[in-house]
Amino acid sequence: MICAELNQEQFIEPLGSSFPSVRDTLAHLLGAEWIWLERWNGRWPRALPAASEFPTLNSIEQRWLVVETSVWEYLNQLSEADLRAPFTYTNVKGEQWTYALWRTLFHVINHQTYHRGQVTTLLRQLGASSAAVDFLVAHDMNFKTSPSALNS
Repeated sequence: MICAELNQEQFIEPLGSSFPSVRDTLAHLLGAEWIWLERWNGRWPRALPAASEFPTLNSIEQRWLVVETSVWEYLNQLSEADLRAPFTYTNVKGEQWTYALWRTLFHVINHQTYHRGQVTTLLRQLGASSAAVDFLVAHDMNFKTSPSALNS
């Protein structure tokens, strides 16, 4: 992960974005993916995990591997009919919403893309390298079917 170039001070340095630091932004990305996985599995968490639960990059990577593996397992069992079916969930405010399941999947992708762009900006502010975040770049790197593709 490109964020490994950062030292611990840089990782948690407040930089003034949607979330204070690279760590906090990554923790939000992880938490958002986790909360949607929970929703898809019929559970309604009332909050995202706190960024303080992830003091180091390694702690984020370890938790994210578990979440990503579970997301891929969930996605791999979906049919086209499942994707079109209504999906109802309760958000953290206790409000109930219904969308076609595919729309929630698209929402997560869009959300993650937005915040990956912020991480890119934060990395540049810290003088670190930044990784390409475009979908077609990931596609060209064989990002296709499993979290193991993230490591190639």
